[in-house]
Amino acid sequence: MNPSRKEKLYWSRLASIVGCIACKLDGNNNHYVSIHHCDGRTKKGAHMKVLPLCAAHHQTGGEDAPSIHPWKNQFIAKYGTQEYLMELCEGLVDANNN
Repeated sequence: MNPSRKEKLYWSRLASIVGCIACKLDGNNNHYVSIHHCDGRTKKGAHMKVLPLCAAHHQTGGEDAPSIHPWKNQFIAKYGTQEYLMELCEGLVDANNN
């Protein structure tokens, strides 16, 4: 199922407000992100269970910047679970709305 307008708007807000959540936790601002789906792309609600990640933290990272693909365990050890990061991102977006 393709993302709805509402879901795409949320993605845009994640990119512009949060940027790469892993970079942010490292003390850097990087708003060049791709959207990582935390629970696949086809399940109901999947397009809202996402993280904004830069290329390095999404797929091309290494030891200094572990990427969720394929170093998921190292990524989680450094930055926290995907659930924790989604909550953190949601809080940052919500805080920006006030």
